[in-house]
Amino acid sequence: MTDLPAYLRPFVLGVLEGSDVRVDRLGEIDLYRPPGTARGGAILFVHGGPGPAGLEVMPRDWPVYKGYATAAARRGLVSAVVDHSLIHGLDRLVTAADEVEAAVGVLRSDPRVDPDRVGLWFFSGAGLLAGEWLDSRPDWLRFVALTYPLLATPPGVDDLVTAAEVIGKHKDLPVLLTRVGLEREELAGPVAEFVSAGGAALDIIDVPKGHHGFDMLDHTEESRAAVTKALDWAIAHLGEEPGTDGKLLVPPPATKKTTTTRRTTSAPKAAVAVQEAPAPAEPATQPPVTPAPVTSAPVVPAAPQPPLAGLGAATVAAVTADTPAARVIGREHAAYDAHDLEAFLAMYSPTARILLADGTELKGRRFLREFYRPRFAAGRCKTEVVQRLMLGEWVVEHVITYDDGETPQLALYRVVDGLITDVEFRA
Repeated sequence: MTDLPAYLRPFVLGVLEGSDVRVDRLGEIDLYRPPGTARGGAILFVHGGPGPAGLEVMPRDWPVYKGYATAAARRGLVSAVVDHSLIHGLDRLVTAADEVEAAVGVLRSDPRVDPDRVGLWFFSGAGLLAGEWLDSRPDWLRFVALTYPLLATPPGVDDLVTAAEVIGKHKDLPVLLTRVGLEREELAGPVAEFVSAGGAALDIIDVPKGHHGFDMLDHTEESRAAVTKALDWAIAHLGEEPGTDGKLLVPPPATKKTTTTRRTTSAPKAAVAVQEAPAPAEPATQPPVTPAPVTSAPVVPAAPQPPLAGLGAATVAAVTADTPAARVIGREHAAYDAHDLEAFLAMYSPTARILLADGTELKGRRFLREFYRPRFAAGRCKTEVVQRLMLGEWVVEHVITYDDGETPQLALYRVVDGLITDVEFRA
């Protein structure tokens, strides 16, 4: 075991893969699903970074994160591990923040997940991403956990919200810190400041003889107890009962098998099915949504798919059958009408582009949030769909918006892999 790179060493709980946990690979996210069909809470495990030189195995395939996710799934939770850009360097911090936010949207939209019961668990360098969540505290966020975190941005790296500055801002948000006694000096100081600032708002699990990465490096009873206690804490704050066996959090699987992994594509029939049914499977990240009523043109036999520029041409058929892209737009509209900003943003790619009718261009979910937050807060979000046309990954709508008076507009949406990537409004 000592000949292995640190990140490939076994998880301290010894959790093995088995047929009792199903793993679905959706883009950069691995979803771990427990047996059964019940809807419940969920945890997103966020790996640290930067990774070591010559990294060949991405974090979601490291035993430690597979172990945490499997352990949580065996306790009845949907869990997820996302590969994000921080593994490639701290200069990717802002990009990583957007990627983690996108992963949250995917996890919350899963049919097996109660979208109002989700926790975020940050490891090592991902501690730099936790501050924004401690600051914004969306209603669905049940807890934030940090394990041997990096909490101070090194010089020359773009700053995000610092966790020590906002810890305790939302007193109803449970926060757990797992800290190690043999922490690296450059990390120990900021962690001590975080503890001092947190006060009663912070729960702490100490691992006095643990190193940074103790959950894969230090195979001791102290390490196993700390990981088990942290998992029990997280499960309890998602509304589930913690373990009562006093030792291992999860039993070993009855039989050892290779976990089934499925990759989705943008083609509708290649998506992951959540449960067996005679109808074609839909993506696990896209629960069925009834689109808004529309007045549609007659169905015309399908023609070869034209580029976007040709969508408004008279020769393009009006396709009115329901599509995966239309269902994504339906969920976006529902969140908009409900003034649910986080659910609305979760439907957009982290690098989404919106061109407004006045020529204003918004790029990236961060700027979408800044633009739409005051509108959502003021309750100025109402749109009526008059007519809708669907063609592959495109949805074109004739809408009337009531944000600033009654305004008819043409809206063009592009949906790729379950997320909106491009929107253009024309008045």
